[in-house]
Amino acid sequence: MEAPGVGPPLVVLEDVDKHFGDLHVLQHVNLTVAKGEVVVVLGPSGSGKSTLCRVINRLETIGSGSITIDGERLPEEGRALANLRADVGMVFQSFNLFAHKTVLENVTLGPIKVRKVPAAQARERGLELLTRVGVESQADKYPAQLSGGQQQRVAIARALAMDPKVILFDEPTSALDPEMVNEVLDVMVGLAKGGMTMVVVTHEMGFARKAANRVVFMADGKIVEEGGPESFFTSPRTERAQDFLSKILTH
Repeated sequence: MEAPGVGPPLVVLEDVDKHFGDLHVLQHVNLTVAKGEVVVVLGPSGSGKSTLCRVINRLETIGSGSITIDGERLPEEGRALANLRADVGMVFQSFNLFAHKTVLENVTLGPIKVRKVPAAQARERGLELLTRVGVESQADKYPAQLSGGQQQRVAIARALAMDPKVILFDEPTSALDPEMVNEVLDVMVGLAKGGMTMVVVTHEMGFARKAANRVVFMADGKIVEEGGPESFFTSPRTERAQDFLSKILTH
């Protein structure tokens, strides 16, 4: 079933299994994310949410199953993997910017090195993207000179600079001070409205309600429940989801 305004399948996980030693972190996970869809992944700590994000761009390998991006199976390694990974943007909890490079250099490095975009063109596009996320005035500064919220917005611009087919967000606001959270979520809501395909692991229920086409709820390495945000938040079907929501929505 295609959500409104979204297209054909873009990210497809079929029967994906992953162990860390004896810990079964992903158990037979099946998930399809359509082009233009925003999928928010919720669940308690240790449910496998971050690992789910990390296997989609092969930061973690899988034990069995398959993952395809836009019809292409994830390669094991080498140049093919680097090329495919360029199609999958990633925004981490901890920004992961290069400390010794300026904000603009952080944003243009990937396009120049991986996409072979001419430097002047990459710079022009980089400034456009920094304007889009509201930090153009910081272009020549270094990451350490920026607030956490500004650094995370630069990280989003850096992901966008590669023209990815999908962007994965792994708890993008959890390392931020509360007053900086909204400035990052506002950028993400803008991306969602603009049709960017997004998989977002987050604890921000307001974002899930506002921007998600679909909420996926995980517990113990499994997808326990999924559905539209309205139905998930107002009438979750499973006991695990009811329990989770009762703990977080009462505070």
